[in-house]
Amino acid sequence: MIVAGFLLLAVGAADLVRQFAPRRWVGYLTVAIILLLLGSVSDALLPMLLGLVVGALWVWCMPSEKTAPLGFWPAVLLGVLTIGAVVWLGARDDAGLIGGVWNLRSPFGDVPFDLALLTLGTGVFLLESSNLVVRAALDGEHTWRPAERASAAPDVENSAVETSAVETSAVETSAVETAPGVATPRDPRAGFQGGRLIGPLERILVMILTLAAAYPILAAMLAAKGIVRFPEISRDGETGARAEYFLVGSLVSWVIGLGAAFLVWWAAHS
Repeated sequence: MIVAGFLLLAVGAADLVRQFAPRRWVGYLTVAIILLLLGSVSDALLPMLLGLVVGALWVWCMPSEKTAPLGFWPAVLLGVLTIGAVVWLGARDDAGLIGGVWNLRSPFGDVPFDLALLTLGTGVFLLESSNLVVRAALDGEHTWRPAERASAAPDVENSAVETSAVETSAVETSAVETAPGVATPRDPRAGFQGGRLIGPLERILVMILTLAAAYPILAAMLAAKGIVRFPEISRDGETGARAEYFLVGSLVSWVIGLGAAFLVWWAAHS
């Protein structure tokens, strides 16, 4: 269990650093120090070192700015490693130094440190790393031109309609700017990348609702998403490209959320 927690935490933290840290080397160093401290106090230096190695390999195999050299397979391999670590290794009896002072209670009983670390790593992975997995599953996502990538959100749900809307507003704005003496209106949608928030929030909700056994609410949420996206899909015409884009990306995103819930559930009941 502790191995899966360090793997997911290292990978998720590395992707957050790549996306949001102004200086990546400072972010990577901070992540390494945090993982080293966690591994030291929990008597799990080997799982921590394995997490660092897997995180470095993940950054190379799943780049955020160009086509992934190995495609979708690194995500599959990471899933196999984490599931195997949870199912076959199980929980430890001794959590090291922190095990003697760790005392976290929940409505479901005492939470071991290993389970807490696994839950943390799973939640961090659902943020930016899962967006990379979804993009890798959608063939051609990494081959978009920089202008298109800037106007389109990285998550699956926001594709052609939002891109065309931003491009149309840009054309209208440039037309207004050419007119002398006319003030340029500001489009509130310009620069808004909702998919970067929609995807992680959706996966976290899927994980929480699944663990809480709130299946009717989960089904209603997934159905509502399809209803909201129906107008765009209905204008797809004869090609079916938008519908396939939506379905493939949504299914991959839901599978990631359900897989995360399965990991935490199995670890809690093992």
